[in-house]
Amino acid sequence: MDAVLLPKSWKVDQIIHDLDQQGFSLIDEAYPPAYMHRLVEECTSNLNKFRDAAIQNGVVSKIRSDHILWINEQLETASQHVHQLEELAKQLNRAFYSGIRNVEAHFACYNSGEFYALHRDNPHNKNGRVFSAVYYLHEQWQSDWGGELHLQDKNDQWHILQPKPNRIALFQSDLLHEVLKAKHQRLSITAWLRSDSDII
Repeated sequence: MDAVLLPKSWKVDQIIHDLDQQGFSLIDEAYPPAYMHRLVEECTSNLNKFRDAAIQNGVVSKIRSDHILWINEQLETASQHVHQLEELAKQLNRAFYSGIRNVEAHFACYNSGEFYALHRDNPHNKNGRVFSAVYYLHEQWQSDWGGELHLQDKNDQWHILQPKPNRIALFQSDLLHEVLKAKHQRLSITAWLRSDSDII
């Protein structure tokens, strides 16, 4: 496999500093517009394959109402994003000795009225998720459309992070967070940088 170079907008030193100080970092203008457009096309052309994320093994969760599609190599454009996160993981391993071994990811769609209540992606170290990364791939977003990420940082300070197009919100998987109710269809890729090999 050819070497993967991170986009220039991914300022690794700043990302590491932000994660160290507050447990989260924002990467704006993450990709060239042409690549983001291809990602949006790949996502929207597969919406009919998405499943209700609240139903797992026949059990219905009451804390979320979004829809997801797990990413594999058949989704070639999204797989490139996963490979970028794998390259970033190498840098994070050097900085934090975090032992990240792989990345799992899915497309997520929040239709109007859908949400994800307060939770942690890795409560009490129950799984191998070290960092979570949400990439907002809708091509436009207005501040009154909802769908914000409400996040408590490692210093117990709360933040409301706007789902701006072409932005990545990267944060520790053990931080408390929620997705506020969307008022417009909100598309993203949610990924987890994991220290185990238990991938869906």
